[in-house]
Amino acid sequence: MSENTTEIIVGGVVLAVAIGFLAYAGKVTGFSGGQEEYQLSASFRSADGIDVGTDVRLAGVKVGRVTEMELDPATYRADTTFTVRSGIEVPDDSAIAISSEGLLGGNYVEILPGGSPFYVEPGDQIEFTQGSVSLVSLLMKFVAGDDEKATE
Repeated sequence: MSENTTEIIVGGVVLAVAIGFLAYAGKVTGFSGGQEEYQLSASFRSADGIDVGTDVRLAGVKVGRVTEMELDPATYRADTTFTVRSGIEVPDDSAIAISSEGLLGGNYVEILPGGSPFYVEPGDQIEFTQGSVSLVSLLMKFVAGDDEKATE
């Protein structure tokens, strides 16, 4: 083989690997647009640890992602918009919580389904929310101890 043929083959292999990597990255991040989704929204008192692109999970399975976050200047709450895969019906009495994967893991938005026979419509806002819990503040309370028990 000549030098030009070898360069063309190596270039083709590099290009194929790059295309494969981009396809994998799109699938992992949810960027590939093969699935229909609908939008819901929720308002959190504290949305620490989540951002645009954060997973939305139901029973531990990724069913969507956070698409928009902004501060409501009137209520000082984090208004969050997220998507849910079409075909997944969320009961209208469901709650949304910001959960942690563990001590060193990241946070995600969790849908806690209710028992209502009625479902939310695309664009609806879920009223029942639980914001993120600050691990640092919990540790500080533990380290400082409970002052009420010390006075007894």
